[in-house]
Amino acid sequence: MTEPAVKQPNSLLNLSPNQRIWRRFKANKRGYYSLIIFSVLFILSLFAELLSNDKPLVIFYKGDLYVPVLVSYPETTFGGDFETEADYNDAYIRKKISDDGWLINTLNSHSYNSINYDSAEANPAAPSAQNLLGTDDRGRDVLARLIYGFRLSVLFAFVLTLIGVVIGIIAGAVQGYFGGRIDLYFQRFIEVWGSMPELYLLIIFSSIFQPGVLILIVLLSLFGWMGLSDYVRAEFLKGRNLEYIKAAKALGLSNLQIMWRHLLPNSLTPVITFLPFRISGSILALTSLDFLGLGVPPSTPSLGELLSQGKENISAWWLSLSTFIVLVGTLMLLIFIGEAIREALDSRKKS
Repeated sequence: MTEPAVKQPNSLLNLSPNQRIWRRFKANKRGYYSLIIFSVLFILSLFAELLSNDKPLVIFYKGDLYVPVLVSYPETTFGGDFETEADYNDAYIRKKISDDGWLINTLNSHSYNSINYDSAEANPAAPSAQNLLGTDDRGRDVLARLIYGFRLSVLFAFVLTLIGVVIGIIAGAVQGYFGGRIDLYFQRFIEVWGSMPELYLLIIFSSIFQPGVLILIVLLSLFGWMGLSDYVRAEFLKGRNLEYIKAAKALGLSNLQIMWRHLLPNSLTPVITFLPFRISGSILALTSLDFLGLGVPPSTPSLGELLSQGKENISAWWLSLSTFIVLVGTLMLLIFIGEAIREALDSRKKS
């Protein structure tokens, strides 16, 4: 006598496909908690000016309230002698404020470009009560530059990934849907374009144009879409001859409508799966270019620039170690998130 089939709980049967995907994602504890940690760190970095700044959050002086983190005030406002913006780390200004009021500092009273002129050690200075992670070779606070550098790296990666995804989807969709000569010519173009020496082009353009985030995004976007377009092309090639696509054509839907409504939603699985890995690759690309001196300007907070300083100052272990922990930790979180997304989108997995 055969045993009766085990029925799934009604709660599982009532779940939508997206809810099942989210349930499978949450089941991967490592990826789920990595997403929470990464999200919290990124959101906090968006408010870096409120966490690490050489300007106090609030000053109460002689009955008036001031917000230096948002508004610039001259030194004369707080009893100083000059019309230039007040240096709130100056002992003279801090004493003037404390005599007739009070102030609330940020958690780390240094910005990414502020220099500790009162350090008793030569730069780069070791970690101390003034600079929790030490200073770099110019006397700038390492903790502040890590916070701002992390934000810059993640925002850069998001923008670069978004541009690459959009171009890759469009290119792959056109190739896969129309096929024939369009696909053939496009593939030959990708082969030629992909053989271009990307690093040499970056070196050439960095000598012509002023280094900056915008020029890096433009140059890297020219090459960053090709890998993704292959996956989208394969999905469109597979789906364009299915029965429901032929039915949509018979009903008079345009090519654009069929591609947007029917083929694209079913082709997004590889796109979503590779997103965290593409973000981590973009962070590595920016870090590598900054390490080689081909990235953002030297004054910009950058993880790659800190690693370069660590290479030039081997004895200053805090430069390399702290940057290594931030970079590797970020990449590990993104990899764990990507693995969890890949498992969640696998339809063979049971909810």
